[in-house]
Parts: sequence; structure tokens; C-alpha cells
Amino acid sequence: MDGFDRRTPGDVDGSAPSEHVTSNGPGTGQRAKARDSLLLVAQCRLGEQRTVHEVRVRNLSEGGLMIELDTPADVGTRVWLDLRGIGEIVGKVAWCAAGRMGIALDTPIDPKKARKPVGGGAKTGLLGL
Repeated sequence: MDGFDRRTPGDVDGSAPSEHVTSNGPGTGQRAKARDSLLLVAQCRLGEQRTVHEVRVRNLSEGGLMIELDTPADVGTRVWLDLRGIGEIVGKVAWCAAGRMGIALDTPIDPKKARKPVGGGAKTGLLGL
């Protein structure tokens, strides 16, 4: 490694990078939780809004995720997401910058389930909306 910090906000569990990376010496970093980089589409609802947004999920861990969404939100805003293979998950905005948002989840998930193929069963809507 060349010693440059190449992390982006929300690399792990929706938190700011400095909150979840531990150092093993000069120029090295080790993630506290594994992150799975991927590109999925999910449905998202922010706070008290009834509008459901289609978002791109850029990375996912058991404790959080990073999404792309052009609608800004305040840190602490409640977020509901419907994620393929996992279903409905709830969390709060940990950070928001430049069209991306880190979400810290209320309950840990199994991120591997998002990669599993899903069947052609009935489709459910986000929170019955």
C-alpha cells in the first residue's frame, strides 16, 4: 500500500470512515467489519416523506450501507429500505455528501443474502405504500 487513504465516506456500516478503521501500523488500515461492494437497486423512504425513491446501493455490510440518492437528508433521519434478498430494513442517516448517503442499520443483516438470486414470486411494496 502506498500510504494514501483511499476510503470514501460510508465504506463500512454507514459510519464515517474514521469510526470503523483500525490501524495496524503506519500506512495500514484494517476494517472493523467486512464490506461487500456491489451495485443493487433498492426502494427507499426518508423520514416522514411518503415518497419512495429508487436508490443504488454501492456497498453493504451487516451494520450499514451506502446509497446514491440526489435528495439530501439530515444526519439522524430515519430511513426505510426494501432490499432484494433481504426485505425491509430500517436505519438512520449517518452522513450525507455529494449524492451519497451512509445508513447505519438498526438491526444487523446478512449482506450475502442480497447477492443470492431471488425467485419470481409476488412483489411486495415498501411499507405497504
